[in-house]
This record gives sequence, C-alpha cells and structure tokens, in this order.
Amino acid sequence: MKKFVNDPKAFVAEMLQGIAWANEDRLRYVPELNLIARADAPSADKVTIIQGSGSGHEPAHVLAVGRGMLDGACPGDVFAAPPMNSVYETARLLRSDRGVLLLVNNYTGDRMAFEMAAELLAAEGIDVRTLFIDDDVSVQDSTYTVGRRGVAGNFFVIKAVGAAAEDGADLDELVRIGERVNSATRTMGIALTPCTPPAKGSPLFELGPDEIEIGVGIHGEPGRRRGKLLPADDLVDEMLEPVLADLPYQAGDRVALMINGLGGTPIGELYVLYRRAHERLRESGIDVGRSYVGEYCTSLDMAGASVTLVRLDDEIEQLLAAPADTGLRIF
Repeated sequence: MKKFVNDPKAFVAEMLQGIAWANEDRLRYVPELNLIARADAPSADKVTIIQGSGSGHEPAHVLAVGRGMLDGACPGDVFAAPPMNSVYETARLLRSDRGVLLLVNNYTGDRMAFEMAAELLAAEGIDVRTLFIDDDVSVQDSTYTVGRRGVAGNFFVIKAVGAAAEDGADLDELVRIGERVNSATRTMGIALTPCTPPAKGSPLFELGPDEIEIGVGIHGEPGRRRGKLLPADDLVDEMLEPVLADLPYQAGDRVALMINGLGGTPIGELYVLYRRAHERLRESGIDVGRSYVGEYCTSLDMAGASVTLVRLDDEIEQLLAAPADTGLRIF
C-alpha cells in the first residue's frame, strides 16, 4: 500500500483537521464528535440539516457542509457508520428551534445510529425528522443490505433541501422536498479496481486483470455481477440501461446527469463516459438540463464511476441551481 498516511488510526481526524484549517472562515471542527460544522451554525432562521455516514467517500459529506448545503457532518471511521452518540450530540449542539433534519444513506449501521439518536432527541422535545436516501438501482433482492443503498444521488437531496432551508422552508416542507428528489433519482456504478482502506492496508476484494464489478457498492459491496472489461461506451450502456428502466425515465423527460468518479478515475475518463451518456439520452429523447462531472461520492482510491439521473421539474431544477458555498467550493 502506498498512501499519504501517518498513523492509519489517526487518518480521519487528521483529514478533518486539514479541512477545518483550509476553511477557517466558514467551517469549524469538533474533534470529539468527528464533526465538521458551519462556522455560523446553528441559525435561528433555518432548519438544521445534518448527515453522517462513514469516511472514505469524500467529498461526501464533510465537504458538502456550508451555506445552501449541510449545517454539519459527523462521519464515522473509514467505511463505518458514526457512533450513535456522535449523531445525538451533533444534533444537540447544532439544533435550531425550527427543527433538525437528519439525512441518512440507507445502510444498516447508519440507520441504527441515526434512528436511535432521533429517538433520544425526540424524547428531549427536539423537533427532529429522518430522511433515508436509497438511489442505487443495482441492489436486487439483496440479503446483505436493508434495501437499496444511498450513493452519489445523495448529493442532489443535500443540495435541494439545503437550498430550501436557506429560503426558510419548515421541517415538513424539507422532508417533502427530500423525498421527492430521492424518488426521482437513480444511480448505478461500476468498479474497475478494488479500494484499499488505510487501516487494512490491502484491497477489500479482488478483481482479475480484465474483470469489473457491475453495480458495486461504495464500500466494495458486491454488485449485480462480474464481467469483462469493455470499451467505455459499452460500460456506460451497462450502467445507464438499468437506471433508465427503473423509474422509468422516458422521452420528453428533462434530467440532471451526473458522472461520478469513485476516487481513482482521471477526470478525462469521466468526460469520456459523460459524452456517451449524453449521447444515449439524446437518442432516447431525454433532455439533459443540468450536468455534473467529477467526484461527489467516492470509495477511497477505487477506479470506477457511477451514473446518476434525476428527473427534473421546475421546483427541483430551481433548488439545484441555487447558490451554495461549501468547503469544496465547487457546488
């Protein structure tokens, strides 16, 4: 393993400290909670929005903290859900009188931590709601998940509810918007290589020289099947077809198209994938209204990519177009 790492056990803490120091004007770091929060949070004028999940998916979620996005993110260790107490204490620290919205990617550990924290918060009289995100179409009758996983489509839920919160939407309205965006969003990914967690020091799984994992999860979970490496256009078709069929998306739709890198894919290759996805959608009579190419939800150093589509309407498109200012400074 060759990585820029000191003590693997300190990897997350050192990363979070670096994020905070690089953004001292907008973010603050609470080490005991692994918390990156807006410097001005909480605000009495808006609902507080919090997400957690494991580390290793950056820029999700700690670099999505800022105006128009999250108020705080309390990740766990690499690929591990945050402890329930961290979620609970984060929500108490950042709570607003207008309520707290917890965004949860649909994994067993995340669900347990956030649901338990929400119960404790509600028992204290804090107005809290929990919204689950599950955009991954690759999961079919899985025995190793609690349903569809939350992957790169999570970005669009964060962006929409974050924009609405800045405009003063109440907690019920944010839940409605978040559920609406989640219901219109589908994602599928492919891995060309495995990923290597710093503390493990070796790949999470094995792929042959010409093998790929179709429908891979962002923690290296098995996909729909293993296949052979094919030309880029064929791989886009492999990802796009189940996405299109699932909602389904159809001629006349206007969509947001995201090509998301999983951590080890050069940006030039992502634009090769985007070209084919845009071409296929145009041929299907689907209009690409908004485009996103880059790394939004990664899997450490995994070479691979995912395709996400969001069916747009006037409300969703307006929320996605709203200004935001985060640690990553690209949203």
